[in-house]
Amino acid sequence: MARRAFFSFHYELDVQRASVVRNSRLTHGEQLSFIDASMWESTKCQGDDALKRLINKALENTSVTVVLIGSHTNQRPWVKYELERSIARGNGIVAVRVNKIKNFQGQITQCGVNPLDSAMVTFSNGTKKPASSYYKTYDYVDDDGYNNLGTWIEEAARLAGK
Repeated sequence: MARRAFFSFHYELDVQRASVVRNSRLTHGEQLSFIDASMWESTKCQGDDALKRLINKALENTSVTVVLIGSHTNQRPWVKYELERSIARGNGIVAVRVNKIKNFQGQITQCGVNPLDSAMVTFSNGTKKPASSYYKTYDYVDDDGYNNLGTWIEEAARLAGK
């Protein structure tokens, strides 16, 4: 079953790596949702509330959020917001390390901190756990993301009951 997935990543540093991941899903028939640079830049001029509306709109009708982890993803406030909103709306979450995907210059980067380590999931009984202890993290290169991303997305959706 094709899932609508929202991709969250550090645009400036990882857009080339994110394109590799997103384009691989097109060949497998997945539906993808993301905010392109032109939408982001024009909305950024309108302020934080406009950016929040843009992100919230992009998350509509998605069942899974895929957090693409590069070397500095955890430092991006909008990635943190996207993750927070995704958890609040009950999306399945899957984190995928993309630092070993070569950019157009053939370069890889260092492994960054997983944003799921600092995001919290609150359960119905009131307990809180780091999202990284509940949702899975994979490495796109080492774990054969080209062939497995669809399975990871489906697993995250099932875990979320979607």
